[in-house]
Amino acid sequence: MATVQQVPDILSPQFAADPYSAYRVMRESAPLIWHEPTQSYLVSRYQDVERVFKDREGAFTTDNYTWQVEPVHGRTILQLSGREHAVRRALVAPAFRGRDLEEHFLPVIERNSRELVDGFRDRGAVDLVDAYATRFPVNVIADMLGLDKADHDRFHRWYTAVIDFLGNLSGDPEVAARGERTRVEFAEYMFPIIRERRRNPGDDLLSKLCVAEVDGVRMSDEDIKAFCSLLLAAGGETTDKAIAGIFANLLTHPEQLAAVRADRSLIPKAFAETLRYTPPVHMIMRQSATDVALSGGTIPAGATVTCLIGAANRDEARYRDPDRFDIHRDDLSTGNAFSAAADHLAFALGRHFCVGALLAKAEVEIGVGQLLDAMPDVRLADGFDPVEQGVFTRGPKSLPVTFTPVAA
Repeated sequence: MATVQQVPDILSPQFAADPYSAYRVMRESAPLIWHEPTQSYLVSRYQDVERVFKDREGAFTTDNYTWQVEPVHGRTILQLSGREHAVRRALVAPAFRGRDLEEHFLPVIERNSRELVDGFRDRGAVDLVDAYATRFPVNVIADMLGLDKADHDRFHRWYTAVIDFLGNLSGDPEVAARGERTRVEFAEYMFPIIRERRRNPGDDLLSKLCVAEVDGVRMSDEDIKAFCSLLLAAGGETTDKAIAGIFANLLTHPEQLAAVRADRSLIPKAFAETLRYTPPVHMIMRQSATDVALSGGTIPAGATVTCLIGAANRDEARYRDPDRFDIHRDDLSTGNAFSAAADHLAFALGRHFCVGALLAKAEVEIGVGQLLDAMPDVRLADGFDPVEQGVFTRGPKSLPVTFTPVAA
């Protein structure tokens, strides 16, 4: 089995600056690496990451979330398995698909996007990350839950601390402490609100979670708080970076931006290709339940497995010309790109496929459409070249654009 010394370390500045070159070396010559600093096996080829996520033989678990996620969120649906997982997922999933999504939350998405866009459409210049991407998904989730959007800065601070904790691969104690404080602060904020919604439920998602029942099971206050914490962090950070990523990719490929501007039905294709080409989450961990043979060697039972989504999604064995952004590619299906049958890996696969995938799709479709309406000639600010940052999650930290102002 290859060793980590043969490729750039995932904790190195070299890797952070350009993980994709490192991923290519991993796939070609070191598809399975024991990484001493994170005490985990790095898996980089598409076929192997897909196998871990789908896990048809019960060889992988989410037991790693006990130490990776629980300290900041509490015990979440991510850690559950079997009937317990099925029941909890049945309690929360209906709100994120079908009629509930269309009737209750599409208007929330449209309203929140429009409020943000109206704040800068007459300026002629804006940083899309600061003014839109970092705000939009958090505002949507807060609105869906019936929380006060005036608390946006607090929500953003909390979810940033949580994401920093999850991506704290080097074990920085200050980052760990800040993440753990967030769990306490968020609980103090949420528990009084949850108790009030149980007494006086409304039409918001939080109320629906408070009254939902499947097979005689209801969610406890702790279950609901943990799910809301997970929703803010996962739904905020990932959609934030997805929106920034789709615009960065389109703005640097003007002919594809022109195609999307002319035909808005191409937005889902642009989103699916962005999820493949520059996924917001580059790494998801699992734990092996048995000895498992993968490309490059065998993972022993009880080991942590770091699935490198950013590497797998650019695997030459799965995609033609994988380092090229192409919304028209025919080896990536848009029809199932936002379901558990997706052929990219950005939302994971199998029973732990992202429950909010269709919500993210709706946010991106509505958000990108409204932004293009408000900025029909949008272009990158002169001399600006979008640069991704991050290791665990990754996306542009800034995206200044200019456009002809349009009155609201």
